[in-house]
Amino acid sequence: MAAAARTGVRGLSTDELQAIRDGLAAGRRPRVMFTEAAGQIAGQVGQVVTLNDPAESEEWVVVRFGRDELPFSPGDLRVAPKGPVKKAAPPAADPVPARPEPEFVIDKPVPVRAAPPPPVEPPAAAAPPAPAPRKAPARAAKPKPVAGLTVTLAYTDGEWTIAANQGTKALAKPYVVKPSEAMRMVALVDVPGVQEAVEQIVSAERAEAEQQAERLRAELAEIEARLAELRG
Repeated sequence: MAAAARTGVRGLSTDELQAIRDGLAAGRRPRVMFTEAAGQIAGQVGQVVTLNDPAESEEWVVVRFGRDELPFSPGDLRVAPKGPVKKAAPPAADPVPARPEPEFVIDKPVPVRAAPPPPVEPPAAAAPPAPAPRKAPARAAKPKPVAGLTVTLAYTDGEWTIAANQGTKALAKPYVVKPSEAMRMVALVDVPGVQEAVEQIVSAERAEAEQQAERLRAELAEIEARLAELRG
């Protein structure tokens, strides 16, 4: 305020400040122009964004100028005129003084010696091209190990079954084979005790089959005798 009084620049009046306060309350941002008291930014235009408490500081009018929001005193501001604001024209450059003319003019031509041509340097030899970097030999991919193959010959509940798995993949589900085929497969495995165990199983099955055949033949003989009596 004091700076504005010394320079003779009138700042914002009480009525203008009240109008700015009313505009802020209505959601507007009143435009103001910086006076000469504001320094180098005099003549520029900003927008009032808020009014602080005048009792806390002389600079209580917060103005947005460009990307900055800075506080100013009411004496640094005045209401901006309506319409676009004309920027001040830059000061005219000082005229360049004319070069003084020489006092004496020599009429006699002065011979000019031709300057010797600059020595021509021989072209530099072209540098040999750099050898291309050698590529490292590609490493051979490590082959993936093949999963193991498992063939299982099993005897369960009077039946011989065989199955085949490769790793966790079942190649052949368990299926029934004849005892004679199971014997041929076991004969290929030269492991002590295995053939003996298989032979015992086959012998037990043979004995049981023979006993069952004897019972069936006896029953058949009884049935035929009964039939002969009935034909009597």
